Amino acid sequence: MNKNRDLYKRFVTFISAMLLLGILTGIFAYVWYKQYSEQIVLPYYRRGNWVLIAIYCLLVWLFFRAYGGFKLGYLKKTDMLYSQMISMICVNVVSYFVISLIGRHFMPVAPVVYMTGVDLGAIAIWTLLAGKVYFMMYPPRKLVIIYGSHQAASLVLKMSQRVDKYMICESISINEPEEKVKELIMKYEGAIVCDIPAEQRNDYLKFCFEHSKRAYIAPKISDIIIRGADDIRLFDTPLMLCRNYGLDFEQQLVKRVFDIVFSLIALVPAAPFMLISAIAVKLYDRGPVFYKQKRLTLNGREFYVYKFRSMIVDAEKDGKPRLASEEDDRITPVGKILRKFRIDEFPQLLNILKGDMSVVGPRPERPELTEEYKKEMPEFGFRLKVKAGLTGYAQVTGAYDTTPYDKLKMDLMYIENYSIRLDLQIILMTIKTMFFPPKNNAETAEGLLMPKNMNQKEDTK
Repeated sequence: MNKNRDLYKRFVTFISAMLLLGILTGIFAYVWYKQYSEQIVLPYYRRGNWVLIAIYCLLVWLFFRAYGGFKLGYLKKTDMLYSQMISMICVNVVSYFVISLIGRHFMPVAPVVYMTGVDLGAIAIWTLLAGKVYFMMYPPRKLVIIYGSHQAASLVLKMSQRVDKYMICESISINEPEEKVKELIMKYEGAIVCDIPAEQRNDYLKFCFEHSKRAYIAPKISDIIIRGADDIRLFDTPLMLCRNYGLDFEQQLVKRVFDIVFSLIALVPAAPFMLISAIAVKLYDRGPVFYKQKRLTLNGREFYVYKFRSMIVDAEKDGKPRLASEEDDRITPVGKILRKFRIDEFPQLLNILKGDMSVVGPRPERPELTEEYKKEMPEFGFRLKVKAGLTGYAQVTGAYDTTPYDKLKMDLMYIENYSIRLDLQIILMTIKTMFFPPKNNAETAEGLLMPKNMNQKEDTK
């Protein structure tokens, strides 16, 4: 029953996505025929117009896929709306330059501006109506959580913020009798398995598989490493090969070429913002414009990362390294603006050209803080198997208060699943994050959810 339900769900989301794609393409076709097609030097015949409209449709599909604009029921309505807005603006900007290229001069921009406004209105209406229909057909799943410690509370809090998707009806400790746990699993549509020993977790996962019950699992570091393994076969025995050396030579070469090309191109549009930022920082307190700090990159090599100074001069004059908080009183008014839109990070394009960093990768951490993290998370050094990045998977999927342990897991997920396609997707998501910064995961006191000593060592039992 659940399998059929999921099959129909994918069909519903596909039909709704195609409907939106058709509406947006139809709006472009109308604007093209009414405003542009007759103004070009050599007007297209029928097929030429169709090809251009098909290219626009393809652009919409690609950008929406990259930003998650078609993920009805998966993202929050606001997140999906933001994704679609950014996608639509990008598509229409690209389309305007394509139209101007075809017309051999800059064509009137007003029709594209009006078209963008209509597109955003259509998107808002579609998001509202499609969301209502979807959640009427597919109400939130009723789940039970099986937990091993109080650390599961943070996961419960995050899932409870998606009442449109998850309904946690009961919770049960792993210390309860096995039959009682299995009986509770059978009452609901699925189970959330969080922070329990590997042997028991495997038993309950197999039980859920046997009875076609959904299982949501909070992965351990070892799980993420296994997910990146290659499937091989030794005669009639299947094996999983974990190479465990980061990127191979071909991947490093392609990534380095991409980094050089991207950073050189990005410096052109970034230059005016960097100039204005430098002047603003200097005028505010007459202090130095740039700030450099020792960080770690591939294989633990130290380098100096460059930033626009966003804090007061001598912010760490006591010599003690401190992480910046969202309301840090050391951040200047100019620095708050630079940090909000990530402009303070722009000088790191120079670090990329030098070869210290990559465009995408785990954010570089300070040696002192890395050693502190390693005391509680020995696996923290695993993220140094690739170069540090200007942006990363943890930055576009996490929030300001995401724990270091969760960021570590997201960094390892990136390393184990690396591809140029993933890099491009993260870069596109970074643009969205610059305009719509992620909110905190929780408004509850930190000590209520997680131990203050970040004691999240790997469970190897």
